[in-house]
Amino acid sequence: MKRWAALALVVALALTSAACVRNSAPAPSGDAAAASEPLTLTVVTSYGGDDGNRANFERAVAAYEASTGNVVVDNSATSNEGWKTKVLTDFETGSEPDVLFFFTDADVDPLTSAGRVVSIEEIREEYPDYASNMKPSMLAEAADGKHYAVPGSGYWENLFVNRKVLAACGVDVPGPDYTWEQFLNDCETIKAAGYTPIACSLFEVPHYWFEFCVMNNGTLADHLDVPTLDANGALIMDAAARKWIAALEDIRLLYERGFFPANTLAATDAETVGLFGDGQAAFLIDGSWQVGYFAEHHADSLADYAVAYVPAKGQRKATEAVGGISMGYFITRRAWRDERKRAAAVEFVRQLTSDEVLSTFVKTEVTALINGANPEGLNILEQSAAEVNAHLTGVTEAVQDSITPEAKSALFASIQKVVTGRMTAEEAVRAAISRNRQ
Repeated sequence: MKRWAALALVVALALTSAACVRNSAPAPSGDAAAASEPLTLTVVTSYGGDDGNRANFERAVAAYEASTGNVVVDNSATSNEGWKTKVLTDFETGSEPDVLFFFTDADVDPLTSAGRVVSIEEIREEYPDYASNMKPSMLAEAADGKHYAVPGSGYWENLFVNRKVLAACGVDVPGPDYTWEQFLNDCETIKAAGYTPIACSLFEVPHYWFEFCVMNNGTLADHLDVPTLDANGALIMDAAARKWIAALEDIRLLYERGFFPANTLAATDAETVGLFGDGQAAFLIDGSWQVGYFAEHHADSLADYAVAYVPAKGQRKATEAVGGISMGYFITRRAWRDERKRAAAVEFVRQLTSDEVLSTFVKTEVTALINGANPEGLNILEQSAAEVNAHLTGVTEAVQDSITPEAKSALFASIQKVVTGRMTAEEAVRAAISRNRQ
């Protein structure tokens, strides 16, 4: 962020120059008009108060306001299914923001198909350099073949371990050859020592374990294959269906053996992450965003945590993980129709996705920047993650992002029923895929 003072000076000089041009021109251009007086830009992102990058986002917004004179109304909140629903509902009621930081998977299909957000191709007709610092191959492609989102920082999902708990139980930190059998034995040892083996809320966030259990019953190459139904609505028992069923059965096994918290069917994600953070649980599958959370909320005990490898079985290697770039910045059609807001929104996205700014968000995450990110001063947990990521032999996007929100909600709501025997794994998969209507 040291470069922002210089950036502000450059922008100030540019605005002064633009003002001189306006004095001699009969009509101002879009950019010059936007610079003539401040305006208010409404922005919605997932950088809510508990997000590890919240402080970085606030600094970037402040720099944008300082360099443009514009005011940003920040309606950001924590990303969850309720937040996603509210974002889509706001578009339906005509109260969408000017700039949206949102998912680039099937969740955004209602907005792209209805023309409520503007494609990068259309924006480049007026702003040719828009998103030019991004790798073209990493721009998410919508169903219509166009690209709408300028990528933010990426993500990875892997196994967090509490070193202190493992040491107390005489269990080693998992290495790159960690197997499912070793994991089950370690969980028994941890449970016998009076700790919770796995911090997870099957009530709120069962999807991390589902994702890796699917990988464990398939391959990296076919991970994104989704089950289908026949003309009569019956589940087609192909490889995709079988691995999804096996994944749910693996989660049921972990539940039946008492490896989840006693209240896993009612606990919130915050509660189970807290269990791990407070040294009462050994393992936690989560994403790169949690690194920032632990650095902020458990700074004094950061050395107790490490990123390791999710146990593997079958053809999957423990060095294969989930990762990618699932979110990006969209400019809404509503903002684009307003010439002044159009320029302001473009400049906002440009600044928030510049090499300098994204480097403050990226520590160990995937990035679409052509020049790469240049993170500085990694803490001990970030260094642990970087070391693990350096040994990864394969990464795939999350398969759950390949199905509709309705299918996803049905699938994860069924997991509690599966683990308690009120529904079979096959029934859960069929019920979910029956809602996977594109």
